[in-house]
Amino acid sequence: MTRFVDRFGREHRDLRVSLIDKCNLRCTYCMPSEHMTWLPSDTLLTADEIVRVVRIATDHGITDVRLTGGEPLVRGDVVDIVHRIATLPTRPAVAMTTNGVRLAGMVEALRAAGLQRLNISLDTLDARRFLTLTRRNELHAVLDGIDAAIAAGIRPIKLNAVLVRGVNDDEAPTLLHWAVERGLELRFIEEMPLSVGGQWSPDALVTSDEVVASLRGFDLQPVDDDPHSPARRMRIGGTDATVGFISSISRPFCGGCDRLRLTADGQFRNCLFGRDEYDLRGPMRAGADDDALLERMIASVQAKRAGHGTDDLSLVEPTRGMHAIGG
Repeated sequence: MTRFVDRFGREHRDLRVSLIDKCNLRCTYCMPSEHMTWLPSDTLLTADEIVRVVRIATDHGITDVRLTGGEPLVRGDVVDIVHRIATLPTRPAVAMTTNGVRLAGMVEALRAAGLQRLNISLDTLDARRFLTLTRRNELHAVLDGIDAAIAAGIRPIKLNAVLVRGVNDDEAPTLLHWAVERGLELRFIEEMPLSVGGQWSPDALVTSDEVVASLRGFDLQPVDDDPHSPARRMRIGGTDATVGFISSISRPFCGGCDRLRLTADGQFRNCLFGRDEYDLRGPMRAGADDDALLERMIASVQAKRAGHGTDDLSLVEPTRGMHAIGG
């Protein structure tokens, strides 16, 4: 079996698939409030094209597929895509990252289709702060979605929180208490320079070390973890609960990265921060066979740099925003 191993010996098992670039929130760390330029609809991969790429990838070493956006639940055929991927002969693990706004009404169908794991964004439990951060009054819908996912029996469910200085950077203990009470793992993610319009500033970064310091009362103890995981996990003293810290900026984890990405318009990427893209949509629509597509995927893997899209660990901002790359 051909496996996706790069020139640094990193074997890639995780494929992040963006289903759509559109989103029903307008998070300040991701995009402006209005006047977004979306991908033309005819450039988006069809369900057949998505499943074809995933089938080829899972035939050659990918074991985990995460569906992302934009917001994946705004795509009308998302349940069908989940089912078709989950029932591939290789039976990959199927996960999804969502903002949760539409989750309550869809989670039962998603679970029945084969969705196994969920990551749900939750940056605050305060409705006014949620409106400030997302520019939409949808906190109630997100909380309903989380409750529905718990009731549907999906496990694990992880919550992703981005702390923004001066807005919700005091809320780490509150969020952690809330998550632990519900048996959910909270993960604090450092804000990354992936917004449209270049609003990110290193001076405003709330680092993982700052968050850990704010959680002293929880008696956090390091956990030996999967070296490929982006999260540094810590156990809460006296419990089985854990909390994760994704320190993409202050503590890059590129050396253990096993992730590849497919954008909604069919570009194969080897790094979230990378600038190189390998077009799969064009060849597919021109009649390329599976071997030709696999060759382009392997070429992308072989071109992967040491870290953050470079041959060292210095930060290079990508040419697309996060909503157009996929999480």
